[in-house]
Amino acid sequence: MGQSISVLGSTGSIGRQTLDVARTCGIPVAALAVRSSVDLAEAQAREFRPALLAAADEKAAGELRVRLADTPVKVVSGMAGVEEAAALPQADTVVTAMVGIAGLIPTLRAIDCGKRIALANKETLVCAGELVMARAEEKGALILPVDSEHSAIFQCLQGCRDRGEVRRLIITASGGPFFGLDRWALEKVTVEQALRHPNWSMGAKITVDSATLMNKGLEFIEAMRLYRMPPERIAIAVHRESIIHSLVEFEDGAILAQLGTADMRVPIQYALTWPERTPGPGTPLDLFSCPPLTFARPDLDTFGCLRLALEAARTGGTATAVLNGANEAAVALFLEKKISFLDIEALVARALEEVAVAASPGLEDILAADRAARESVAAATA
Repeated sequence: MGQSISVLGSTGSIGRQTLDVARTCGIPVAALAVRSSVDLAEAQAREFRPALLAAADEKAAGELRVRLADTPVKVVSGMAGVEEAAALPQADTVVTAMVGIAGLIPTLRAIDCGKRIALANKETLVCAGELVMARAEEKGALILPVDSEHSAIFQCLQGCRDRGEVRRLIITASGGPFFGLDRWALEKVTVEQALRHPNWSMGAKITVDSATLMNKGLEFIEAMRLYRMPPERIAIAVHRESIIHSLVEFEDGAILAQLGTADMRVPIQYALTWPERTPGPGTPLDLFSCPPLTFARPDLDTFGCLRLALEAARTGGTATAVLNGANEAAVALFLEKKISFLDIEALVARALEEVAVAASPGLEDILAADRAARESVAAATA
């Protein structure tokens, strides 16, 4: 078990649940990093007494310095401060729970320090997976997944001697709040409706991604990079009950599945305590109260964001960074009620058509692709 953790994105949904695990399991917190949530960041700092608190927003950092002046907590600012939290020597595990591509550089910094990475920021692998995995191997940094689907796959893979025994990975999807609807119905979707996920309580951006099924496309790409699997050996199954979190099919026809409640604290804790399993705050699954388990194929015609993600996965290179950057920008506009639900898909498709793809990108190519995708969205909605 890791002796101390840094939590990047501690005031977000995953960050708060990580601290719940730390509180219950007695895991020391060495550093916290936030964007601008001053009140919650202060409360977290006072409870966990980290050595370092980083606020990406300079104004928030200034206010936190004043509020925490009576404590030994050091407050730093900007993305340089977030990177400092990622590299803090006192922490051996870094929980990367920042939303979006903003989490990429701090994650690389933690990897360069040889940290154990509890990865909750899927955009890191979506945009720069090959680079990140190669860097982790070079630096001896262990990457453990926090996403419930990838944690499930990780746990199931421990049932085989080597990856050559694996036939395919099967990622489950809840289908989101609009499962079964047609595109005509999706034209009328409101922000409030998109934020009503049937099973999970998550942040706004990932909840919208779940409604468009883009989130499942991002997880598909993440699985390719994390487990070094070609796209033809990964499948997606809509599983409305969110009880089976993912499955692994082996060459002999056997399938292993990981089951659990829709409680993110379970995979978070496993990433922090692996290879140990200890009591924690997660809610156990009661098999005798489970509904029947159902499975369906995803509707790629209605949910075009998933189709675009699968196409970008097969294209490779910076196509996945373009996909992610355009989606982040489009979802932000949707949450601001400036575009419609189906406009998200249209804007991502436009960016994928407009932005040239680099086949073997370095970090600068990836960041440039992200910028170009966002510029494409901005130009289309100006």
